[in-house]
Amino acid sequence: MNRRRFLAAAGSAALAPMVVPSSVLGADGRAAPSERITMGVVGWGMQGPGNTNAFLNQRDCQVVAACDLDKKHLESAVGTVNRKYGNQDCKAYNDYREMMARKDIDAVMLAVPDNWHALTATEAANQGKDIYGEKPLARTIAEQQAIVRAVQQNNRIWQTGSWQRSQENFHKAAELVRSGLIGKVHRVEVGLPSGHHDFAGTGDKRSITPPPEWLDYEHWIGPATMQPYIECRVHMNWRWDYNIGGGQLLDWVGHHCDIAHWGMGWDNSGPSEIKGQGEFPPRDAIWNTCTKYRIEMQYPDNVEMVMAGGHGDIRGGTKWIGSDGWVWVDRGGFDSSKDEFKEFNRLPENLRKVPLYYSRNHQRNFLDCVKSRKPTITPVETAHHSAVPGHLGLIAMLVGRTLKWDVEKEQILGDAEAANLMTRPYRAPYKLT
Repeated sequence: MNRRRFLAAAGSAALAPMVVPSSVLGADGRAAPSERITMGVVGWGMQGPGNTNAFLNQRDCQVVAACDLDKKHLESAVGTVNRKYGNQDCKAYNDYREMMARKDIDAVMLAVPDNWHALTATEAANQGKDIYGEKPLARTIAEQQAIVRAVQQNNRIWQTGSWQRSQENFHKAAELVRSGLIGKVHRVEVGLPSGHHDFAGTGDKRSITPPPEWLDYEHWIGPATMQPYIECRVHMNWRWDYNIGGGQLLDWVGHHCDIAHWGMGWDNSGPSEIKGQGEFPPRDAIWNTCTKYRIEMQYPDNVEMVMAGGHGDIRGGTKWIGSDGWVWVDRGGFDSSKDEFKEFNRLPENLRKVPLYYSRNHQRNFLDCVKSRKPTITPVETAHHSAVPGHLGLIAMLVGRTLKWDVEKEQILGDAEAANLMTRPYRAPYKLT
């Protein structure tokens, strides 16, 4: 029995004596059904295992189903869940739609390649599931807009895997900036990784071969353009192929650009002008995503933001530069032009002019919000606006022109070719509804 079934049963059951097992009351150390959130997980590649294990460690969350198109990955996912609970209750699925149709599942964790973000997320929202989804929100701006609409129309709780917002040093840095402690900010620098990295350790496996029998490759390609199977551009390394992913730029924009927006109060805003330059491998290269890039953008109040990978003058992480100093933050790092800011982990009350949303466990925050129905620290609208600069920067590089962006209407102005790149056609029979 899960939270949804328990609440439904409690509302309709007659008042009669009942004998129930102690586990129903939570006496076995687990949360009682009225507080238990049941979850299905989709994707067991790079992010899926870590996200799932984080949820498995929350006593009021019960993972009951797993879905993956790779039989070996799926076996590993189901085995991990069952070993945690000491049973064989986790059900395996090849089709995410079948799993999401289950009425006893409250929420889903999505960790799939970018080309699948929109289809899985909109299906989950339309099936009434709350969603923990990975960044970037989707492969294109149009897909992101579709996800936002589906989540809003179905009143779903959404948490993005932009977990840096749940870390002390990022929270402190953003709160310092928002509280005006470095004066009026006139420039923001966002340093992202460059090049490619062989996450899967595939080495020289760059030949066209038949797909392995344990991978449903035709389904894995999904709505993207069908192309021959090459091992080094599938698991984990799909992000270096524009047919599936978006390279380092879109892989990281949901982290450091997200923090830059947080510190500036731009969670529902964006740039008005975007220009970019980048270095690309040949179009027919197996890994064809941009390896070095620099994107310059104009934001409200004449603030310039530079987002770059592979340029030595832009330090990795996020840096805000104001009239009275600067603040920089990265994973495990914090620095400032003012030494006193380095002395505390959390901004003292007397300095906190603009308190920011406080979370110290990203998965815990999601579960709490599923229960309270209040927004998470990284709701779907935030994920959308955090990723849009990356999408626009890529489009500006591809067309070789400066773009004008209408933030309110979410349209590229006066450039039909660039505007067409906000979306892309789906391979039949896939459709985004």
